[in-house]
Amino acid sequence: MDSSSPSPISLPDQKPKKTFVDSLMDSATTPHRTPSFKEDTYHLHNLKPSEKKALQELKDKLTTTSDDDNASMWGIPLLPPTATTEKSDVILLKFLRARDFRVQDSLNMLLKCLSWRKDFGADSIVEEDLGFKELEGLVAYMNGWRVQVLERGIKMLHLRPGGINSIIQVTDLKDMPKRELRVASNHILSLFQDNYPEMVARKIFINVPWYFSMLYSMFSPFLTQRTKSKFVLSKEGNVAETLYNSRLFVCGVNCIQVLYSMYIRPEDVPVQYGGLSRPSDLNNGPPKPASEFTVKGGEKVNIQIEGIEAGATITWDIVVGGWDLEYSAEYVPIANGSYSIAVEKTRKMGPTEEAVHNSYTAKEAGKLVLSVDNSVSRKRKVASYRYLVRKSGAVM
Repeated sequence: MDSSSPSPISLPDQKPKKTFVDSLMDSATTPHRTPSFKEDTYHLHNLKPSEKKALQELKDKLTTTSDDDNASMWGIPLLPPTATTEKSDVILLKFLRARDFRVQDSLNMLLKCLSWRKDFGADSIVEEDLGFKELEGLVAYMNGWRVQVLERGIKMLHLRPGGINSIIQVTDLKDMPKRELRVASNHILSLFQDNYPEMVARKIFINVPWYFSMLYSMFSPFLTQRTKSKFVLSKEGNVAETLYNSRLFVCGVNCIQVLYSMYIRPEDVPVQYGGLSRPSDLNNGPPKPASEFTVKGGEKVNIQIEGIEAGATITWDIVVGGWDLEYSAEYVPIANGSYSIAVEKTRKMGPTEEAVHNSYTAKEAGKLVLSVDNSVSRKRKVASYRYLVRKSGAVM
């Protein structure tokens, strides 16, 4: 397999004038560029002496002030003699990190959280049927924001030094009424920051309406700088580029929740958000890895899948974030004198179209060529594809 593409067409470098809404969005998006957030490994040897001291002080204070000798969070005891040191240390360090290792502030936060979890019944809500279907694996969907999906996600974390210890959430705000969005913002303040410290590595909002920037400017002063550094805002039409480029992945009206890793693969991103994952894929085991590529403005990219034998069936998926360009597929036989076959005729792909999923059975040996033509645009596009070749029951 190889790919080739001609040099992009040279176009004048002209930047469109920003509108008032664009300026607001730029302002609201600033927090995701701040460098203050850094994922913690929770290895004690990486802590500063002052941080190790703060951890021990928090343990001592919790032991003497807690009214519950069996205090625990997410099934992990926090107090000796039942405390599992490594796991309880991870939780305590999350509270310390959220309060910049100020021990008394961290203790107050921890005690309030324990009280809230008891009153709310957070531990038991995981098993309750709240009326939505959760998919197996690392991705969960829901309608409406609920504590349950966050609790279930945390149950999947390792909560141990060096493990997967936080979650990435993506909230789709498309068509969300302003009033409900304002209520959701209040939930973010009370739940995300106060009761789930350092549990969410990134909070990505996609399809953000113009008025959200105003709401954000109202509640952002009440967020810590560390919390604000985890926020990513993306306007409608930039979803795929945001998810791919941020190497992250997402809870809201449509919610996806993923254990924190270095990045989100296209095969794990649902098709409605510019990825290649379909619900039916979960029945076929781990998804086949995809390859990522970019299509520059003024460029046409040809992806050539070679070595296809006669009788073989090739199945492929391909998507370009915010399509708005032309796509086609043709099969080119190797034999001299054979004609190329238009498997998919050239067509304009709309900005909201999902990934292409198609297959072709070759009568002759040859190659499949997938063409993505962005020559009439100046905007760079992010894209991904994958394929599978089968012949006589075998996979190539």
